[in-house]
Amino acid sequence: MTTTQKPLIGTYSPGSIHMVGNGFHVRNLFPSNHLGEHLSPFLLLDYAGPSTYGPSQEPRGVGEHPHRGFETVTICYQGRIAHRDSAGNSGVIGPGDVQWMTAGSGVVHEEMHEKEFAAAGGTLQMVQLWVNLPKAHKMTAPKYQDITKERIPVVEVGGARVRVIAGEFQGQRGPAETFSPLNVWDVQVPAGERLEFELPAGQNAGWVVLDGATSVNGSESVGDAQMAWLDPEGRSVQVQAEADTRAVFLSGQPLGDPVVSHGPFVMTSQAEIVQAIRDYQSGKMGHLS
Repeated sequence: MTTTQKPLIGTYSPGSIHMVGNGFHVRNLFPSNHLGEHLSPFLLLDYAGPSTYGPSQEPRGVGEHPHRGFETVTICYQGRIAHRDSAGNSGVIGPGDVQWMTAGSGVVHEEMHEKEFAAAGGTLQMVQLWVNLPKAHKMTAPKYQDITKERIPVVEVGGARVRVIAGEFQGQRGPAETFSPLNVWDVQVPAGERLEFELPAGQNAGWVVLDGATSVNGSESVGDAQMAWLDPEGRSVQVQAEADTRAVFLSGQPLGDPVVSHGPFVMTSQAEIVQAIRDYQSGKMGHLS
């Protein structure tokens, strides 16, 4: 029985290019491309860098700010990033490492260039993804997963290399614990190679190229800081590399919940947003010491 290919919704370039704080030059792939429910359970993807920063005694980054109702996933490729939050978690990630923070009921955190990296200067390259939480888990307790590169399984298919951060690929499960069925893979495909796989029925999916060039299910070429987004219909995905390519592959079961967002808060109603703002302003989400 032949599995049908997932139809291509479209290919997209960054819808916004801007600075986050004073330490992250980002190209936003979504939500600036207005794909709406086709993105669920994903909310945002910023591709930071690669950008070179000179030496600085004052680390750059994003200072204290709140989140509620979703998770942030930070994948580091170059440089070092330090995190700390109001739940008492802290950590530093370098090339190949991942931070998976569940904001849940509310957390205040900061993300900065790590002190020694900032002092020496260098190139920073990372991806930050926001993953929505199902309505039933919006107010779950905050959680922090520090996923070092040694914990991430690698599957080699021909010349392609797939690091399974979350979900499953060819029987290998990623270490990230998730609240809904989804995949997050860090993928390298050499020029001329083809990568084919199948997904569970009904999943939204996206192929985000960091550098290189590929086609996806017969699409036009998808190059640096571009993405192809796929419909939940069908199950088969075929990637053909025209150049050595590094990409992030995302797929997930749509949540089907209302999405109401206001800056760092993502809930299911306006009333919940108002409550989130009040809770942050009254200190219920904590502060950094």
